[in-house]
Parts: sequence; C-alpha cells; structure tokens
Amino acid sequence: MSNNIEPQRKVIADAVVSMDGYTSTGPDDDMSWAMEHISSDESEVFYEGIWRGVTTALVGRTNWEGFTSVWPGLTSDPNSSARTRDLGNWLATVEKVVFSTTLQQADLDKTEWTNARISRDLEAEVRSLKTAPGRDILVLNSASIIQSLLKADLIDELYLTVVPATLGTGVRLLPDGLASRWRLAQATTIPTTGAVALCYRRPSS
Repeated sequence: MSNNIEPQRKVIADAVVSMDGYTSTGPDDDMSWAMEHISSDESEVFYEGIWRGVTTALVGRTNWEGFTSVWPGLTSDPNSSARTRDLGNWLATVEKVVFSTTLQQADLDKTEWTNARISRDLEAEVRSLKTAPGRDILVLNSASIIQSLLKADLIDELYLTVVPATLGTGVRLLPDGLASRWRLAQATTIPTTGAVALCYRRPSS
C-alpha cells in the first residue's frame, strides 16, 4: 500500500552576480553592469525555464519597490518582447510574499500587481510554504532573503548567473561563515554576453 505523503515544494534562489561575487553595488544600484545580460534574448529563454514552474515568488522590500515601479511599464510596452510581456504578466499575478519590517499590506495594494501579501517571519513562512500545495517557490534576486535561507538550510536549488564584470564593492550574495556543499546540476553559457548560468542543487542525503 503506497503512502500519500506529498513531496515538499522546492525553494529556488536566482541571482545575478559579478565575477567577484557581488549581486549589486549597493542600495542605489542601477544594474547597468548586468543589463546587457538581463535584456538579452538568450537570458529571457533561460529564465523562462525557471519561472514557468513556479507558483509562489518571494521578494524583499527593495526589489518589490523596484520591480513594481518598472515592470508594469515594460509589460504594457508594445515594443517589449513577447517573453518580457509574459514574464511581466506572471509577476503581476503569481502569488507573491513580500518580506519587510516597514511595508504594510496597504502599500502592496496600491500597486498594479495583485496576489501579494506581507510577511514578517521569513523562516517560518518558507517552512510553511514548502508543505503547502503548489509548485516551486522562487526567490527573486533578493540577496538578504537568499542569505537568510541559506543559513537556515532552506534553499534546494541555487541559480547563479555570473556576469563578466567586477564591481569591487557592494552587496555580496553569499554570506560569510556559511559552510555548505552543492552539486552542479546545469551549466549554461550565454554567448552574446559572456555570462555563465550555473544551477547548483543540494546533494541527496
């Protein structure tokens, strides 16, 4: 007799990093160092393979404010590619959990994006989401969330896209003092920009 225990949902973290390990230059980062890669046709195809399997997105305050100020315009722009518009529509409607100690639910409800809610307790929220119905859970390029979940051993797959640029300073993606082991599951090159997308998975216990 087979048991009916459902497998836990995967938590996937996705981030763009420089060759020297930074994910941004700081709070006012304009991402100009990575835009050639982010806006390339090849990267759109690669990222579509990730977000199509996701039914919950996790985002921090900084990225929430940045994304909601830019993406509605990109989504409605007839000059945007079909994949960009598809991604924008997905971002606007997918279940989103925003982790912030300052934002209120009313702040989220003022934006054009729907299906978003505030959470204060990252670890407890993610543990609950992993056992809830749904497909994959994706952290949207938020260094602080990724660092905290790595420390709590709650990330199952880590996508790092290494852009051929060095920043010299800024926000490092991987936290100091973290010891962990991973298995390389996939390596994809983006020839037009020279970026390399690496997918690491936790080894099976």
